[in-house]
Amino acid sequence: MAGMNSLDAVKRKIQCLQQQADEAEDRAQVLQRELDSERELREKAEGEVAALNRRIQLVEEELDRAQERLATALQKLEEAEKAADESERGMKVIENRAMKDEEKMEIQEMQLKEAKHIAEEADRKYEEVARKLVILEGELERAEERAEMSECKAGDLEEELKNVTNNLKSLEAQSEKRGL
Repeated sequence: MAGMNSLDAVKRKIQCLQQQADEAEDRAQVLQRELDSERELREKAEGEVAALNRRIQLVEEELDRAQERLATALQKLEEAEKAADESERGMKVIENRAMKDEEKMEIQEMQLKEAKHIAEEADRKYEEVARKLVILEGELERAEERAEMSECKAGDLEEELKNVTNNLKSLEAQSEKRGL
């Protein structure tokens, strides 16, 4: 009778261990799915960072072009001022050149305003992209940390599953020895 109770206890223990092993395996599968999801998120974030880097490069190039246009506009403005000074030599020459210079200056002022606007817009876009890049880098770092933590947990669970499996095998072997 005592042997029967002991055998029932071992069977219950084996069933309990089997259930724990199944639960551990389920947890390992859930953690693996989470790990895969984290990897996907990390890869997506890396792609977004690369896209933002490309956008930053384009904004910087646009800023360079705007600065070149601004320099050209300033140079043209200086040339127009020199032309205005020289036109004061003669009355007829002054009237003709003054009208032309005013037209040129208006165009150049519009170009200068446009160049300033483009430069300000480029600066604003650059700052916005830089801010987004900083945010994405932070998110990427957190995602990588979560992925590392998930990998560690998965490793711990695998080790725990191995221990439970070994214990189960040991118990089965003991059970077989007692049964023989």
